Amino acid sequence: MVWYRPLISGTLRSFLSMKHFLYLFLGFSAVFAPSLHAADWPQFRGPTGNGVVTDTNLPLKWSESDLLWKTELPGPGSSSPIVVGDRVFLTSYSGYGTDVRDPGDLSNLKRHAICLSRRDGKIMWQHEVKSPYSDKPYQGQYITMHGYASSTPVSDGQGVFFFLGNAGVHAFTVDGRKVWEVSVGEKAHEWGVGTSPMLYGDLVIVNAAHESNALIALDRRTGKTVWSVSGFPASWNTPTIMKVDGHDELVVNASGKLRAFNPKTGEELWSCQAIRAAELCPTIVAHDGVIYISGGPNSQSMAIRAGGKGDVTATHVLWKQAKGSNVGSPVYHNGHLYIVNDSRGIAICMDAKTGDVVYEQPMPTKRDRWYASPLLVGDRLYYVGRTSGTVVLAAKPQFEVLATNVIAGDDAVSNASPAVADGQVFLRSDRYAYCIGAKK
Repeated sequence: MVWYRPLISGTLRSFLSMKHFLYLFLGFSAVFAPSLHAADWPQFRGPTGNGVVTDTNLPLKWSESDLLWKTELPGPGSSSPIVVGDRVFLTSYSGYGTDVRDPGDLSNLKRHAICLSRRDGKIMWQHEVKSPYSDKPYQGQYITMHGYASSTPVSDGQGVFFFLGNAGVHAFTVDGRKVWEVSVGEKAHEWGVGTSPMLYGDLVIVNAAHESNALIALDRRTGKTVWSVSGFPASWNTPTIMKVDGHDELVVNASGKLRAFNPKTGEELWSCQAIRAAELCPTIVAHDGVIYISGGPNSQSMAIRAGGKGDVTATHVLWKQAKGSNVGSPVYHNGHLYIVNDSRGIAICMDAKTGDVVYEQPMPTKRDRWYASPLLVGDRLYYVGRTSGTVVLAAKPQFEVLATNVIAGDDAVSNASPAVADGQVFLRSDRYAYCIGAKK
């Protein structure tokens, strides 16, 4: 069962003249006319979705005295913040699953779509969302580590779109007016949700692998389904757009198969046999027509040449490596891939052409898990640990620690990747959102 709720109900619409309804539709179109600025951070892993930051005027070191603001959130969450103009958007959850010893009543679980002021961190608006379907209980190893609000929102500068698992996809104006909501499936996984929505033209694309085993493209203005394809086992990664021979391809990783689609129509273009695992969380990274993937409990990596037709396994696999990450995504820089093994806390540099390991060194902190994806800022790499703060390494094939940044007295757990906008760094933990850098 799939539900769809536009802002104007069907009953009310029947009383509107076609002329008035056209005015309303055009009004919604104007609401969602793209209006981003170069300094915005509008989606998971930034404007290009690969964790590369063009603004290099960021602090190398910081402590609690460098916080511009620190805001307590309505509840925990693992979604990364996004920054659009003078607003910061993220999600959290409350009512259930905040204490593993006493999780409470599952029927009280609520997700929160949140907007903060970039200037002072105050909550400008928030909407509470309850799923009409059943969620999985707060127990076991994984969902107790990241909870029920792990998907990062996405914005076109006028609208902001939140994927909340089987609670659906919800569209708001940046000022907080609800425009539409739609279900993309009723199932829930015992490990929770990991993928984030993305925008392509007039489409909101959602990897709803664990809600309905589908990759779904929604009309950005109405929420109606434009196309849908199925078959995505163990896929927790966010889809990626890449340019191949002058056209765009939408690439998604799933257990045993990397798949590419025409993002306008959903037509499958090619596939390649890939890492087979119970979970594939890292988002792919693409550079010069080559796709780099990582994932699985054994943390494997592969390089695959993009393009072609049908099954390209025999011709397009460039290398395989038994090193990588099961959660955090890699970043590419000057012929090398950088990643941190999430469970072992090992920073890894690989030769992007051959897959050979250049270095493999423990992070300079206590034993920790590293679920956030790194950022490349000029010649620096920023890594956020769950409990170890932010470690900055040199972005070069020699391991060098430049800084370790910890906020004293703050023991909150961080699973989210950082965001960057106009010289400021935005972090979030399971308790707070933070802004670090110069005042704007």
